[in-house]
Amino acid sequence: MFVCVCNALKERDVRDAARLAGKSCPKAAYAQLGHKPKCGQCLPFAKEVIENARACG
Repeated sequence: MFVCVCNALKERDVRDAARLAGKSCPKAAYAQLGHKPKCGQCLPFAKEVIENARACG
């Protein structure tokens, strides 16, 4: 499923980037992927994806 339509970022991409960056912030995950949020509608969902990934280890 897409997290960010503007940047065509999928859940897996955001989750993996957050793990690599060691951050829990969507903006840091996006930066790891070479993007930044555009419209911002995705940020709450991206944060949820990252938090769930951290909780699962």
